[in-house]
Amino acid sequence: MSVTCGLECVVCFGCTRWMWKRCTYVGAYDSENWPPAEPDDFEPIPRICGIILAVYEPDLHNPKFVPPDAYRVKPEWVVKRVSYEETEKKSPPYLIYGDRDHKEIVLAMRGLNLVRDSDYKVLLDNRLGMQMFDGGFVHHGLLKAAVWLLNREGPTLRNLLEELGPDYSLVFAGHSLGSGIAALMTIIVVNHLDEFGGIPRSQVRCYAVAPARCMSLNLAVKYADVINSVILQDDFLPRTPTPLENIFESIFCLPCLLFFTCLRDTLKQDKRKLRDPRRLYAPGRMYHIVERKFCRCGRFPPEVRTAIPVEGRFEHIVLSCNATSDHAILWIEREAKKALQLLKEAGKKDTQQLEKRMLRKQSLQQEHRIALEKAVTLHVPHAVDPDEEESVVSSSSGSKSGETNWAELVEKLFVKNSSGRMKLKKDIVVE
Repeated sequence: MSVTCGLECVVCFGCTRWMWKRCTYVGAYDSENWPPAEPDDFEPIPRICGIILAVYEPDLHNPKFVPPDAYRVKPEWVVKRVSYEETEKKSPPYLIYGDRDHKEIVLAMRGLNLVRDSDYKVLLDNRLGMQMFDGGFVHHGLLKAAVWLLNREGPTLRNLLEELGPDYSLVFAGHSLGSGIAALMTIIVVNHLDEFGGIPRSQVRCYAVAPARCMSLNLAVKYADVINSVILQDDFLPRTPTPLENIFESIFCLPCLLFFTCLRDTLKQDKRKLRDPRRLYAPGRMYHIVERKFCRCGRFPPEVRTAIPVEGRFEHIVLSCNATSDHAILWIEREAKKALQLLKEAGKKDTQQLEKRMLRKQSLQQEHRIALEKAVTLHVPHAVDPDEEESVVSSSSGSKSGETNWAELVEKLFVKNSSGRMKLKKDIVVE
């Protein structure tokens, strides 16, 4: 009897301890050991958020939902706007914007529309381990949307680069569902830079705002030099393991579902997560905007932390009443502007700012290399050695004539096995 009572006490104590840890876990803990972001690195993010917000407006000349300081988008610089009717249910709406002030060509996409079944079809077109690409796994539906967009808009982007000059950068940006498509478009483009006039890899950028988990860990680290993810505090989507069928089939019971997903994922060992090659992650370098603290009321002045994490890459869902509101692009844009202003004010007080900028450029490259080395050390499946990555990054110059079929380029990376399933030629088959 005493033994049974003792076991019951141990079980109750263990459950109580787990409940306390999970219920008191706040989003700020995910990045508590990360260094603060530099103003120059974070500067494009509020501006890119503003361009993404403009996709939600049906008419930029007569906007319905204007931020306090208005959009940073000049309607006359919008090259193309594509609505739901024009996307043929293949992708969310987007716009192409030629930013003359910052010398950028931006393709920006909106996020998931809860009343559009076409968006659900793109998001739910995936199963665990369904799609291999470039030495890892990616989200099947998002990759199809990325290929479709490149087939449709590749010539437009290439012509704009030729027209505006070699100093212009190519930027892919998206929110929520659009962030995953933008990230996978970036991977395809940086592997075929010759299709865009030999533009340097350093002039291709992606900003995934409130990103969906869309690629395996080795790819998330490998492309951290060109892909940037922006996460506000407790946002649920970057922390939600894919496939996402359960989340969006039960969107009206989200709090309960997040709790059970949180329980299941917490009990799974971190080593098993890292060594599962099919598990998808939020892409690239992470910028985490933190504005709330444990047992503190209200919002604090936001601070931005950044890193290329390999372990602890937003693995725990936060049981917070802000888990869904932090996903809103309007809140992210607003808090990003506040955070940038604070970073600039702190930078003005630093007399050695120029020297720090030079050192920062070197440290970004070193940080990416260290992350690649750590992924190899932790035996992350298909992790790329830094020396091998440097040789791959060098791209050929000169553009090809004629239009490119991006689906054909993607298919060249695959072979069919005996069961008819597409496998990457250089991949080890993982069952």
